[in-house]
Amino acid sequence: MFAGRKFAALLFDMDGTVVNSIAAAERVWADWARRQGLDVAAFLPTIHGVRAIETIARLALPGIDPMREADALLKAEAADIDGILPIAGAAAFLASLPPERWAIVTSAPRELALLRIAAAGIPLPAILVAAEDVSRGKPAPDCFRLAAERLGVDARDCLAFEDAPAGITAAEAAGATVVVISATHQHPLQTPHAAIASYAGLGITVDDRGWIMLAADRAAA
Repeated sequence: MFAGRKFAALLFDMDGTVVNSIAAAERVWADWARRQGLDVAAFLPTIHGVRAIETIARLALPGIDPMREADALLKAEAADIDGILPIAGAAAFLASLPPERWAIVTSAPRELALLRIAAAGIPLPAILVAAEDVSRGKPAPDCFRLAAERLGVDARDCLAFEDAPAGITAAEAAGATVVVISATHQHPLQTPHAAIASYAGLGITVDDRGWIMLAADRAAA
């Protein structure tokens, strides 16, 4: 995968990419959707990879304040972290990366992101771009561009790990190379990008400039 390619930094979405929080998120959102009289089965696939405020605003429900509802959902999600797990191999892979060469770029608010990172037991990044750090969430490219800027690199020189269409579109628009994590996909995602089911067997080499190349992890082989 990406044979011979080197990247200035690696940018990771969180939910569905390094953390499996689907069960917890869908419990909270299903309860909310039922209270709004929505078709829960049709609605739940639309929540992933997008900021809560934008998901709610898109529905244009009468009498609903998206900001107030998003705040209430944050509190409910923060109170429900049961069953949150790391994507296979993610903790070891993230721990192997130079700290100044990777970031998490999530549509979740910072408070919730920190809770889920801790619950999953994955390393806390030096750079975390969360929902409140940008005025436009995914699929806009702002979050990936901001993460690259904070790492001191160009987004076009980065490799972005994503699992959801909105995030893939955001990474593409930022000019990053994309790899899709399919661990939580219930159905195949049609994508032109390289895809992997987990981080098992994935390692890195780092050149004298600090640029990263993906490699087979000999220890896992």
